[in-house]
Amino acid sequence: MPLTRDRIIGHDLERLAFRFTMLNDGEAVQCQISDAAMDELAGMQGTESSARQAQFTSLRETIERIASDLYDEAPRFKGYVVRIFIRHLER
Repeated sequence: MPLTRDRIIGHDLERLAFRFTMLNDGEAVQCQISDAAMDELAGMQGTESSARQAQFTSLRETIERIASDLYDEAPRFKGYVVRIFIRHLER
């Protein structure tokens, strides 16, 4: 079952990832995409931290589809975090 859109949390400078949540039957699923993966999707490199939210917003549908697909393939357990890396884009 596909995940549905929820909240934008924002850029995590410590993890170099952008965090967001999606919903699975009303339950929030934590998700994140690495900066490198987001830059790869955008066809650029070295996006500034301050521009990450705009970048995420412009790529949101694609990123959420990838997150939903990864969630469908993952083992289901409470607290699972969907993490998108460059290797997930090479499918």
